Amino acid sequence: MSTAAPAILGWMTSLADPTRVRLLRLVERHELTVVELCTVLQLPQSTVSRHLKVLADDGWVEWRPEGTSRLYHMADGLPPAAKRLWTLTREQMSQALAAEQDDQRLAPVLAERQSRSQAFFSTAAGKWDKLRRELFGERFDVLGLLALFDSTWRVGDLGCGTGQTSEMLAPYVRKVIAVESSAAMFKAAKTRLGDLDNVELHRGDLHALPVDDGTLDVALLHLVLHHVAEPPAVLAEAARALVPGGRILLIDMQRHERREYQQQMGHVWLGFEPEQLTGWLKDAGFTDVRVHPLPAEPAAKGPALLSAVAVRRK
Repeated sequence: MSTAAPAILGWMTSLADPTRVRLLRLVERHELTVVELCTVLQLPQSTVSRHLKVLADDGWVEWRPEGTSRLYHMADGLPPAAKRLWTLTREQMSQALAAEQDDQRLAPVLAERQSRSQAFFSTAAGKWDKLRRELFGERFDVLGLLALFDSTWRVGDLGCGTGQTSEMLAPYVRKVIAVESSAAMFKAAKTRLGDLDNVELHRGDLHALPVDDGTLDVALLHLVLHHVAEPPAVLAEAARALVPGGRILLIDMQRHERREYQQQMGHVWLGFEPEQLTGWLKDAGFTDVRVHPLPAEPAAKGPALLSAVAVRRK
């Protein structure tokens, strides 16, 4: 009790001033600059800054830099006793006329922020895609979607190539089982994936996968199917390796006429028709087949792509 008394007295002293309570009400809900707080409280900057310093010194508020300004917010990790004291104080202060007027003046401050954002997008809409690529790169949104994968899943990266997809998936799933038939590609994948504990790499034929029945929750075939002699057999093998209800996702080229690919890159198939893939998947034991053309990348020089997703029949 003796060690807690000085702390509680200090907290009570901090909250004994109505202006500091008004400040805390505001920064509990929104990060706000000193200028914005001055506008809402209708007080000079020197007064607001002085009270913020007291609150910061006593551990009630924190700030982070935003350009040349500071954004203030209520401190994270307040002790439980301080939280209870603040809850009681806030409830009493919320009935005051000053608090109601603060809320009224806060609304246009937040609206001004929104208007600045809208003004930016009204001028940037035409160049937003380019600006976003310059700021964040080409694939950040797709990479972010990997977090939607269930953390318990076992994913098969079938025809993994140099292991790029396996490397991206590894942080998000229980296990990645990567399979590659090419010796050179397998060596490159081994170098890339060697330090990842939850990636299991196999050298093997996609027509006879080195994976037990019902092992995988998801099977991926990315730009693989056009290289294999018998796509229906590969799809049947993927179905065997999947659990009932497991999903397959394949990405490959749409049907095209670039026959030089067969000579230059060893392509066996010149892409695929949606109906062709749908039929093969259903014959292999899949249901709920969906095939979609993928948007073309402006800088891409290859044929258009498509994706197909299906569920292994239970």
